[in-house]
Amino acid sequence: MNKKSSLLRSQPISRRTIERWQGAEHRTTEDRVTIEEPFEIRVNGRSLAAIMRTPETSHDRELAVGFLLSEGVINDPASIIGIRRAVDQDGLPEENVLELELRDYLADDESRFERRFTVSSSCGLCGKNSIAEVCRRLPPLATDDFRVSAATLYSLPEKLRQQQTIFESTGGLHAAGLFEGDGNLRMLREDVGRHNAVDKLVGRAALDNTYPLSRHILMVSGRSSFEIVQKALAAQIPIVAAVSAPSSLAIELAEEANLTLIGFLRGTTMNVYNAGWRIM
Repeated sequence: MNKKSSLLRSQPISRRTIERWQGAEHRTTEDRVTIEEPFEIRVNGRSLAAIMRTPETSHDRELAVGFLLSEGVINDPASIIGIRRAVDQDGLPEENVLELELRDYLADDESRFERRFTVSSSCGLCGKNSIAEVCRRLPPLATDDFRVSAATLYSLPEKLRQQQTIFESTGGLHAAGLFEGDGNLRMLREDVGRHNAVDKLVGRAALDNTYPLSRHILMVSGRSSFEIVQKALAAQIPIVAAVSAPSSLAIELAEEANLTLIGFLRGTTMNVYNAGWRIM
């Protein structure tokens, strides 16, 4: 791929010639598919993470910042004092590499940077499956006065679906939407990995100085995994909803974290797995 191609890409969509079958009949046609590419995050000159993601250059800053926050590499967006696109030995931009500079890095705990992350588009952070580890880093959410009506929650899937512009073209992306308590969609991001989409939302909030997100709802397409709940907890999002089922580990973490977890949110039905007191 040409080095400048991703930097100039307006939408992460590729066109492919395929054979479309129906019964015993088939024909050659063109299909739109979602692009998936690796993205490297470097911190103070050191490679930290390789993430398989949907390449949209305008969202790479969000993804990098959100990843550092949700995975506990940093606790405060103010720790970031510089973000820039990496350049190669010829001085040309590297389309899939972003460098971040952190404040007080030399005085920081180097052990946090000894692990290397390899994140696939499907499973999130491979191997990081310990609730105890997350709970040591992130305290449970406070019992607050944030309440959301059932009617508002029922309206979220359709609002999410209406804004999935790239999914409409390819059928190959997950979405994460950040909603206010009245059901207003604040922002939406799409990606081949739903956890990447969540990191983009968190990163955008941090870049806009509206982090954390304590009075918001996170709505994701598909299922709720452990990683999704972990990232919501890191951003102090009190309600996580999904159109499909949560995993058992997601439920256990929601219980430990005092987080409201909703699954199978479709039409006028939903399953509430924890902290239903936030729903009225």
